[in-house]
Amino acid sequence: MQIFPPTNGGDRGRGYQTLESPEPFEQQPANSWKGVFSVSSYTQYFNVDTDLVLNRLLGSLHPIGGDFFTKIDANPDLYGLIWISTTLVFVLASLGNCATYLMQKNTDNTTTWSFNVSYVNVAAGSIYGYAAVVPLLFYFLLQYMGSNPSLIKFWCMWGYSLHFCSGFFSAGNTGSSFSAG
Repeated sequence: MQIFPPTNGGDRGRGYQTLESPEPFEQQPANSWKGVFSVSSYTQYFNVDTDLVLNRLLGSLHPIGGDFFTKIDANPDLYGLIWISTTLVFVLASLGNCATYLMQKNTDNTTTWSFNVSYVNVAAGSIYGYAAVVPLLFYFLLQYMGSNPSLIKFWCMWGYSLHFCSGFFSAGNTGSSFSAG
């Protein structure tokens, strides 16, 4: 593990300090209910760095190549699912407010801008529900059919695929705002 900021010592190479013995986290057993509610039991699913995330994002943009599954096979993560979904929530809420403003401004020129926070709730319910439930349904369907899939790999794949779809959500939302009226 590297400590930032780097030291200026000349004998340590590029100037980074390394920890000799990191303090272990107190991990709860995974098979008990205490492990489900412990943050430390989920840290393994967020063990990614920027280069790995960018590599997976680029791999999700070209799904026909087929190397995306080899990229996530050894270390599936939930980083893409959480952050891409969160980005989509705020993009959809913002675009929904813009669309509402433009539709009201089209009919009444005296309309002033007002932000409706309830769009965040609708977008969060829609996106997080879609991101969590659809892979869960595929997981149970494949379990029923006799396969042995990994739920974490489904969520990882689905999360990064939302990056591919985010352009379509944004384009569909802004396109509807200009067609009204």
